Amino acid sequence: MKIVHSVGKRKTAIARATIRPGRGRVRINKMPVEILEPEMARLKIIEVLELAGDVRDRVDIDVRVRGGGFMGQAEAVRTAIGRGLVEYTGDLKLKETFMSYDRTIIKGDARRAEPKKYGGRGARARFQKSYR
Repeated sequence: MKIVHSVGKRKTAIARATIRPGRGRVRINKMPVEILEPEMARLKIIEVLELAGDVRDRVDIDVRVRGGGFMGQAEAVRTAIGRGLVEYTGDLKLKETFMSYDRTIIKGDARRAEPKKYGGRGARARFQKSYR
């Protein structure tokens, strides 16, 4: 029995996916992906499964995700599932499909929030001055 573990990260969200032979069940934090809320995040995750085609019906995918917001978590899950499916199948054509559709499915997005600095309320914004 072949089992593959993969990891996806986005900002501060970390997703760990386990892919094993099965009949197409996808669970995120022990919840079926079909009833996942909000809808926008669910669609983001299902995108990868649609691209995978018939591979998704032969495997069960369990994902545990923590940290970050709901969209960061969705993108972390998406990366974990994408990497896992490519590793499970060993199919370079599938990897190419993912890469041409959206590079972040395999590669991950390196952007992070810039740290806040003194003299203002954000990373770049400064407090206003008054010369009166």
